[in-house]
Amino acid sequence: MASLRMVRHRATALVSVLAMLSACSGGGGGGNAGSTSAAAVAPVPVSTPTPTPTAGCSLRERQDWAAAQLREWYLFPETLPASLDPTPFASVSAYVDALTATARAQRRDRFFTFLTSIAEENAFINAGSTAGFGFRLIADSTGQRIFIAESFEGTAALGAGIDRGAEILAIGTTASDLRTVSAIIAAEGVNGVTNALGPSTAGTSRLLRIRDASGTREVTITKTDFALTPVSSRYGAQIINDGGRRVGYLNLRTFISTADPALRQAFATFRTQGITNIIIDFRYNGGGLVSIAELMGDLLGANRATSEVFSFTSFRSEKSANNSTRLFRPQPESITPTRIAFIGTGSTASASELVTNAFIPYLRANVGLIGSNTFGKPVGQIGLDRAICDDRLRVVAFATQNADRRGDYFDGLASVVQASCRANDDISFQLGDPREASVRAALDYLAGNSCTAIAGSVGGGQGPQSASATAAKSELLAPAAPSPAQRDVPGMF
Repeated sequence: MASLRMVRHRATALVSVLAMLSACSGGGGGGNAGSTSAAAVAPVPVSTPTPTPTAGCSLRERQDWAAAQLREWYLFPETLPASLDPTPFASVSAYVDALTATARAQRRDRFFTFLTSIAEENAFINAGSTAGFGFRLIADSTGQRIFIAESFEGTAALGAGIDRGAEILAIGTTASDLRTVSAIIAAEGVNGVTNALGPSTAGTSRLLRIRDASGTREVTITKTDFALTPVSSRYGAQIINDGGRRVGYLNLRTFISTADPALRQAFATFRTQGITNIIIDFRYNGGGLVSIAELMGDLLGANRATSEVFSFTSFRSEKSANNSTRLFRPQPESITPTRIAFIGTGSTASASELVTNAFIPYLRANVGLIGSNTFGKPVGQIGLDRAICDDRLRVVAFATQNADRRGDYFDGLASVVQASCRANDDISFQLGDPREASVRAALDYLAGNSCTAIAGSVGGGQGPQSASATAAKSELLAPAAPSPAQRDVPGMF
């Protein structure tokens, strides 16, 4: 049976770097995304046991179970090998990766199908619960440097004054074993940095040498359990005064259950203030619950009829009874946008792309993709649980399309949007600051100013094209085996 919760991905995700990198001195970086199906398969009651050597939980039994689920539910059954001996594979995950290798080579399943922990995933989906320092990291692979892209409220990182734009110069457990980031990357690659930061367990401490606007200092911080705030209380929802024009700004970190009240509160404010031009900042958003994506669509659709389509969900032919059509359901807090600027990067995936794609049929060129191309994940997973082993297999099982029946953006949304404007992710300014490059470009797009189109876009920029600029690339840092939180919040540590 399928527990329909989240669409996710695991992959390398590129982010346009900051203009400030050269001045102050963008899975390496992993975008790991998600979204939950609205399809009509009954969810399995979930328990959260600790795995033990229980009958039914041997490696071979778990591998055989995973293969059986894929053969029943996988969206691309023709790509599965007719037979594949699990014996040479040391884990369930390695076997699943081998089974899905053909679809991955075709760019249809870039590690979107994976095994995870029921207990850990439920904790994050339902409450944002995870453990870590509480920051998101960008690796500048060419310069062998690590920067803070964002810090989260109520965490050790922000409590230590570590925030967006700071650089981590060195990592150790004590002063005696402090190693520079450049030396770590030179010896081990960016994976060496993730290893140096230690396991994602509360109580893990590290000594960090930090450089920011206040200078260089060394600080010891300890990973703690915390609940991620999906909409930042500092900058997540605000109204920007842009030369007398009022523009709504919303930054959603991830689509989890606790985003519901935060989104409603933000849109209620936008509605009261008469906001019709809005920036939705998805630049680091790897996805999450489809139910929250649908809510966000409703909050942006005060003028959408309840007969109008938000999205179509389609399973493989044998499972077509689970196909569904989600119609708009305007809410009391909903607004009527005339133009929407969606800020995206290579870490923008899944549910974030679903929301953006849903508005193209209705607003056409009044939906703009700002920043850089998105990851490209028009498919979703169902969760299949083997509760006795704490195993949840996320299987790519369905595809999504908008009202125009368009969902062919495996190469990113730049291939389907009708308007786009290229911009850097400038970490020298806080998210939501109108001086930050992507926010500035979004404001200019909403004002009707000219811009340069994102490479590969079908719609081009708005108005006369400005001169091209060469943008550097950076990568959100990701461990080889990300936690459920790290899949949906790429770069989180």
